[in-house]
Amino acid sequence: MSLTNHNAKRFDTLLVANRGEIACRVMRTARALGLRTVAVYSDADANARHVREADEAVRLGPAAARESYLKVEAVIEAARRTGAGAIHPGYGFLSENGPFVEALDAAGITFVGPPASAIAAMGDKSAAKARMHHAGVPLVPGYHGADQDDALLRDEAERIGYPVLLKASAGGGGKGMRVVESADGFQAALDGCRRESQAAFGDQRMLIEKYLTQPRHVEVQVFCDSHGNGVYLFERDCSVQRRHQKVLEEAPAPGMTAELRRAMGEAAVRAAKEIGYVGAGTVEFLLDASQGQDGSFYFMEMNTRLQVEHPVTEMITGQDLVAWQLRVAMGEPLPLAQHELTITGHSFEARLYAEDPEQDFLPATGTLSRFAMDLDGAGLEPSRVRLDSGVETGDAVSMHYDPMLAKLIVHGDDRTQALATLNRALAALDVQGVVTNRAFLQRLATHPAFRNAQLDTRFIERNEATLFAARQIDLEEYAGAALIGLHQLARECESDSPWDRHDGFRLNAPHTIRIALCPTTQNPAHAQHEDDAEAVVVVEGRREAGGSPWQLTLGGRTFAATLEPLEGDAVAITLNGHRRRMLARLVGEGRERNVVVMVDPQRETRLFWRRIDAIDHGHHEAESTLTAPMHGTVVALLVEAGARVEKGMPLMVMEAMKMEHTMTAPADGHVESFHFAAGDTVGQGDVLLEFAADE
Repeated sequence: MSLTNHNAKRFDTLLVANRGEIACRVMRTARALGLRTVAVYSDADANARHVREADEAVRLGPAAARESYLKVEAVIEAARRTGAGAIHPGYGFLSENGPFVEALDAAGITFVGPPASAIAAMGDKSAAKARMHHAGVPLVPGYHGADQDDALLRDEAERIGYPVLLKASAGGGGKGMRVVESADGFQAALDGCRRESQAAFGDQRMLIEKYLTQPRHVEVQVFCDSHGNGVYLFERDCSVQRRHQKVLEEAPAPGMTAELRRAMGEAAVRAAKEIGYVGAGTVEFLLDASQGQDGSFYFMEMNTRLQVEHPVTEMITGQDLVAWQLRVAMGEPLPLAQHELTITGHSFEARLYAEDPEQDFLPATGTLSRFAMDLDGAGLEPSRVRLDSGVETGDAVSMHYDPMLAKLIVHGDDRTQALATLNRALAALDVQGVVTNRAFLQRLATHPAFRNAQLDTRFIERNEATLFAARQIDLEEYAGAALIGLHQLARECESDSPWDRHDGFRLNAPHTIRIALCPTTQNPAHAQHEDDAEAVVVVEGRREAGGSPWQLTLGGRTFAATLEPLEGDAVAITLNGHRRRMLARLVGEGRERNVVVMVDPQRETRLFWRRIDAIDHGHHEAESTLTAPMHGTVVALLVEAGARVEKGMPLMVMEAMKMEHTMTAPADGHVESFHFAAGDTVGQGDVLLEFAADE
């Protein structure tokens, strides 16, 4: 097979048309191969890590992706200015954009990826299903037609049978995707999918598939060259997902027989060759877990690019897939044949996101005050642990791009050993300044069902009761949180006036402060009654030399307490002689700065913190306003001002980091007014609307 409209020639300079961890990862291999590297960036990324690490960097435009990373002309001009002979697209952005590849061909620049014809064949998921049927690849029952009339789509969903999965025909990565359980929710789901698909891909076309109730997401890594060779580098299990986006991946997939592995691998290579594929690609299958390992697998889609989770394949095969990509792009044959590829050990990848799992995985923003991992302290072998990240200490996490900060990849001789290494590595990962899913990843990795490989794509939903079970917080944690909050506020207050102090100063009397704390899942500002779920800590002490302890009273117990600041955000809390070292900080912005976060190697504890012995300027009535839970953009207002609504009714839709979030009525009542309109940008904590609850 020869290349068609696909330049294959030697090059010495590589431009990486992406950002974040994948840009850094590609440049790492490029440098190892002796290539010069060029980064591109938006205004929001002017000081980003991938820019700092590149040999050269070129500005593309403003922060919005459509004005920077998605501007084909600007990327090509950057390649011309720097003499880059090739462009690696990473994943996302322009990685599966056929017209971009055609423009590179016309400009004489090598695209490190498949030809435009292959991208087009798989980019339209409806057409791809037809091609796969022709190639003899099994398909999930569904509708993939061109007619997009609402009534027709509703009829097709009825024909297929609920539950069904709505998917953006032109998309991927969980964008424009909804599970619809019944006909009642079909239209709302369709409208939401179309909005997300239009925003992410500029295309509103939908396809419908039967939603398997207990499927595993198993994908096969394929690689083809321009000489007609094709191989599969085995499979990955990516079943653990939230919002149809992967969270934990592993290779090889647990429980796979040699026969099933070969059948899926050969089907994946057939799929690639059907469309004249060249380079690295991933063929995704649904494996019906409800029927056991009986070989029932169905083609889902093909990602015509390098996958986020490619490192687990590298770990078990010992191959550098980016190096393979670059060599194939230069016209070289595949480095190995199928019979030369073997599996060694087991590997996991955990995706570290800037998001809050306790708040329905809302994306988070801020500045990373610390980003590090202590391998020595955790007793980990560097050869067994890999951290692919696009950030460092001091970097800002903005609202403009995907919330993934890094990928933690580990390897073990078997699944049990690899899982133990993953848990130790997650505990050693120190991320401060931005809310992340690190603690949630630990809960996933230690969950009995995950340890036993009881996997399917609804794993998180199916185990929600245990994954999000309210953890019993002990009195010592409440007491420590009270001191941590006071310490942080006192450190930030530079006034000498006793009335501005946060330590409870009283003339000729002990300094006494009353503090209310509760878990973040039970915010006092949202409580039905003022004292719901709160623990009240009375803190009493004197300003005396020698660090005399504070006295804390809580739950009928009294503690002699001291707090010792250590390096960074680390502190040592001593309560009645019991000393605990932890990372601790007060997080939030402005009046929302009232959450204490405490992290030790075993768990993370988050408590809302507020003083109740003085005017609480941060406390406000939750049911008179609705505030933005994150930075984002207003997509739509779903009711009119003055409308009567019931508790839980959708009021408005926000979008952040390419995902939609629906704001609902906190109680029965009516909307008095909106403060923002569709298209407006809002900040975390901004009041979105005025709401009047029924008496």
